[in-house]
Amino acid sequence: MSETASELGVRAFAIGGYVRDCFLGRPSGDIDIVVEGSGLDFARAVGAKTGSKVSYFKNFGTAMMHFKGDEIEFVGARKESYSRESRKPIVENGTLEDDQLRRDFTINAMAFSLNEGSFGELVDPFGGIRDLAAGIIRTPLDPDTTYSDDPLRMLRAIRFATRLSTPELEFRIVPESMESMRRMASRLEILSKERIAEELDKMLLCDRPSRAWRLMDEAGLLPYILPQLSALKGVETVDGRGHKEIFSHTLAVLDNVAAADSNQNLWLRWAALLHDIGKPAVKRFVPGTGWTFHGHDLVGSRMVPKIFTSLRLPLDEKMKYVKKLVWLHMRPIALVDDEVTDSAVRRLLFDAGDDIDDLMLLCNADITSKNPEKVRRVHANFELVKQKLVEVEAKDAIRNFKNPITGDYIMELYGLEPCNTIGQLKEYVKEAILDGRIGNNFEEADALLREKAAEIGLKECR
Repeated sequence: MSETASELGVRAFAIGGYVRDCFLGRPSGDIDIVVEGSGLDFARAVGAKTGSKVSYFKNFGTAMMHFKGDEIEFVGARKESYSRESRKPIVENGTLEDDQLRRDFTINAMAFSLNEGSFGELVDPFGGIRDLAAGIIRTPLDPDTTYSDDPLRMLRAIRFATRLSTPELEFRIVPESMESMRRMASRLEILSKERIAEELDKMLLCDRPSRAWRLMDEAGLLPYILPQLSALKGVETVDGRGHKEIFSHTLAVLDNVAAADSNQNLWLRWAALLHDIGKPAVKRFVPGTGWTFHGHDLVGSRMVPKIFTSLRLPLDEKMKYVKKLVWLHMRPIALVDDEVTDSAVRRLLFDAGDDIDDLMLLCNADITSKNPEKVRRVHANFELVKQKLVEVEAKDAIRNFKNPITGDYIMELYGLEPCNTIGQLKEYVKEAILDGRIGNNFEEADALLREKAAEIGLKECR
């Protein structure tokens, strides 16, 4: 690229996240190149020199090339102006300085020169290197201008403060930026839900995702993003008795899941975020008992499709997975509190299926009591439940349960057309297997079917 810049007589720079991550010592396979001139012509020349295929996006004035595992994007330096009603800018050709001014944060506005004679020099007009060392998220321009022009930058600020933080250095958004976000929060309404959801997904995959949701709350953005989560805030007190602060508990569970989730399962993290979403709707104070949240698991699961729809999240199996985990998240805990019977474990395995391990991880993360003795006791009982799950699964093969008795078999055996009776007989056999009255095999299921069919007056026709 340096050779190409010399041959074409243009100034070229690596800019943005790649430069930032170089100083942070983080690996980065995404390299943004800005050229004072045509980014498309520059990309074409670099592609020819390296023998690499280049993809062109002429509507955006950008080009993309893959080279030895890196994804390199080329663009001409530009300056931008915005209208109040849109986050789509009016773009004009510009200089490197113009391009750096339009960047979201000082730490993302740093550039490395690729030109001969200044190769590798840092171009940092806004003190990004100092902000990076101090752990500061700051906009190059007045934050009201930056966030009003493109409100998505408010969510990006929060994502960077979350993702870049380490135990040694916690990144913080400067006070004037936080104040600006509170003023500009309503500007989020001009954004597409897809762009918002993309940022939320990235936040959830951070090592400590709770920080993002706390910052969104502090900045006044949460009611515009996920009002159902805002509804979890606060503690109500009656007769001197208050309940657990559900918002803080939810974020603690989310962080617990993130710490235990080595597979970076985004949808498991969504389930953790939404697992108690139904509590405000069912919250009741019962004299002599205290606060109850009966049925919040079922109510919460029914809220998941609406939340996914509002955020334009997928409504396929991913949504169904989150809905199922929210619905079932109390079941293993109930087994801890009650006697762990084979029947209860069979039903849990049947309902959870292949997601049982993720459900158990979520339920384990849901133990956030400040009482060490209670935590020790619940964790010990939880281990008993997990052992029982292993034993019952090995013995009864319930996890991917298939009824040994099919509707076709019943119709053939008794000469029936499709009707409710067939479903009732199949359900009777299924319940008997889950209760442990018969084994999960065809022979015992068939004998029970014939016995029940005779009771209701069915006669075999073969």
